[in-house]
Amino acid sequence: MKKKIILLVAVIFTLAMVGSAYAAKDCPQPRKTKKAPATVAKKKMPKSAKAANGKKIYTKTAKPMACKMCHGDKGAGDGKLGKAFKAPLAPRNFTCKKTMKKISPGQMFWIIKNGSKGTGMVAHKKTLKDKEIWDVIKYIRKDLMK
Repeated sequence: MKKKIILLVAVIFTLAMVGSAYAAKDCPQPRKTKKAPATVAKKKMPKSAKAANGKKIYTKTAKPMACKMCHGDKGAGDGKLGKAFKAPLAPRNFTCKKTMKKISPGQMFWIIKNGSKGTGMVAHKKTLKDKEIWDVIKYIRKDLMK
């Protein structure tokens, strides 16, 4: 696992050196992200989802690194590592209402769990439980998508 983390960090820093340093502030932020299966895309956020736990995961405990490292403290896609990516690899800007209104909670769940091919978003199906993913979505939708 440590080798994977080291490799991931090395790739990110290589991209930082080669690519242009840029924050994903584009709004709207077009993507050709694979759509979740209809049964997942239509899922509603569980009432049991906890934004406070989602914030903790987003800011500190997600593995291999906290979500904020790419998506930024305020969710604008301008995290320290996210700045190394340029479109279409740039992290999602959660503060872009035009983009985010088109993304259902179920679609967000699918992307966090399975990653998003063609972007820098990695799958978290082995590192986050479903409940934790919903907690992160609750935090994003409640606190970052203002």
